[in-house]
Parts: sequence; C-alpha cells; structure tokens
Amino acid sequence: MSDITAIEQEALAAIAAAGDLAALDAVRVAELGKKGRVSGLMGALGKMSPEERKAQGPLLNTLKTRVDEAIRVRKAALEAAELEARLVTERVDLTLPPAPGPGEGALHPVMQVFEEIAAIFGDMGFTVAEGPDIEDDWHNFTALNFPLGHPARETHDTFFMKAMEGDTPKVLRTHTSPVQVRTMMEEKPPIRILVPGRVYRNDWDATHTPMFHQVEGLVIEKGIHMGHLKGCLIDFVKAFFEVDTVVSRFRPHFFPFTEPSAEMDVKYSRKGDAIEIGEGDRWMEILGCGMVHPNVLRNCGIDPDVHQGFAFGMGVDRLAMLKYGMPDLRPYFEADPQWTRHYGFSPWLTPSVSGGLS
Repeated sequence: MSDITAIEQEALAAIAAAGDLAALDAVRVAELGKKGRVSGLMGALGKMSPEERKAQGPLLNTLKTRVDEAIRVRKAALEAAELEARLVTERVDLTLPPAPGPGEGALHPVMQVFEEIAAIFGDMGFTVAEGPDIEDDWHNFTALNFPLGHPARETHDTFFMKAMEGDTPKVLRTHTSPVQVRTMMEEKPPIRILVPGRVYRNDWDATHTPMFHQVEGLVIEKGIHMGHLKGCLIDFVKAFFEVDTVVSRFRPHFFPFTEPSAEMDVKYSRKGDAIEIGEGDRWMEILGCGMVHPNVLRNCGIDPDVHQGFAFGMGVDRLAMLKYGMPDLRPYFEADPQWTRHYGFSPWLTPSVSGGLS
C-alpha cells in the first residue's frame, strides 16, 4: 500500500493549483475517477486480509472524503471567480443611447405620465418628495385621521406584513399620503410638494391592480382656501390633457384626512374607443381632493389656526389609460415588449409645459 499521507498531500496540492474548472476536473478524474489513484486504492481493499482491511479501510475512506471535499470547495471558488469575470466583461452601460433600429428601447407610459405630471406641477412651484413603500400604522393610518375599525385597516383592503414579536405589523402603503405626513413633520410651512410612487391594495381586475401608481399633492401655507385648490386642479387637467377649456365640478365626498373633501369630475365625450376630455355631456371622476383636516395638521405639529392647506391624489395608471387610449390595466405589468413598443415613448424627449408634454 502506498503512503496515504503523501498521496493526500499531492492530491490537495494539485487541487489548489487548478486554475480553472477544466484543470480541476482533470485532477478529479486522476484521483477519484474509475481509473484514478484513490479509486484504485479503494479497489485494492478487496484483495487484503481482514486485518489489513480493518487498518487501511478507515484511512482510505478519510482520504477519499478529504479529496472529494477539497474538489467541491475549489470548484465553488472557481465558479464564483468565473461568474465575477463574466459580470465584468458583460457589463452594460445603461447610460449609453440605445442602438438604432427596431430594438430601440421605449419609455413605459406610466413613467411618461409621471414625467408629464411632474413637469406641470413643477411649473407651479411644486417639488417632488418620496418615502418608503413599507410603512407603520401611525404614518399610514393614525396620523391621517383614520379611525380604528376603518375598512382600510382590514386585510381585505390592505397588505399587512408579519409583525415582529411585541410590535405592530407593518403595511405596504395604501397611498403616498404618509410622505405628506413625514414632510409636514420635518419641514416648516410653506410646503408645496408632489408625491409620486407605488402603492398597494388588495384588488385585481381590468381596472384595478394590487400594485399601482399614484401621485399626490400637498400645499400648506397661510390663507389657503378651496378656491386655490380648484384653480390648481383645473389648470392641471387642461395642461395634462392638452385642451384649452375644461368643464369641471367638485362633488362633496368623504376622506378621513381632508375636510371638506371632494371628487373632481370633468366633462368628456366618447368617439368610438377614444375619450376626449374637455367637451361632451358626460361626467367622469378624475381625482380626489380636499382641504387638509385640522386633525392631520395637529398630528404633524402644525397649528391649523395659523396654516391651512389642500391635498389631492390621482391614479397615474388610470390617467395614462384615459390620455393614451389603453383599455386594460393588466398589460402594464406583463412586460410584453410589443405592448411597450406600441404604447411607449422616446426616453430622450423630456416633457415640458412650454415645449409640449406628449
């Protein structure tokens, strides 16, 4: 029987010296293959006397196990190094312009509408604010004047996360209003912000999805009243749908975080499958709005006797459907390149109020 210790040292040295997977596999075959050195020693056990097998068997099993383990560890290291090298060589610079031709990328309609809305309200002096998608109960509900037992606090409407021991469950935010709360707590009036982002509700059909996109606006200043809210939103609708006139109405509604609250309707007409805003005799609800509730202002450390404000919110996906004639929400999230090419926009044309939105 050969010197087992020497064989082990030689095998481990060869494994460590293998510079790539092919070289490592050659070592494996030479040591553990059918005709390999270690396999040959294992095969010789059958020709030994019982006393020799009793002495040599454990040593050979240990040798085989150590060589096999060393090969697996080295293989994992070589595969990781190979992957890292591929990632470096195959890196794509996303800041480069797309190649010309049919493969040119297109901006998703939702992102286009985000840009259009930001351009319109940016021209009115709004700045963009963002916040986390995972919220606590206080920011998502309590600070916004949602009472205990409100339907929005139930699992049929809201996605709750598993709570840590001794803690209340977090939620996937149901609106971007928590960003308004965070802003009012961190900044002093005057405040004029636009809050775009993803929101989550337990719903799914042709016009509702469990994850959708929303934009909210907030203005907090001295002397703000409902007339400012109406003028701001009418100007927005005219700019967004690129029409000269809009016939609108503000119907009384209820939201826990505004008082008074309203839904804004605009007149429209339908020509075939197309909807034209600004003319016709039908009414369509566009967004919800209202004056910020005094309880919300107090919760955020703002004196409602000194500062007032208004807030509004609208679904970006639905606005995109209305403006660009998309009949179903679900293809928004199916990653179909043909759909994106058909409804997509050039990523290099930035919307502006003066230069044109769409």
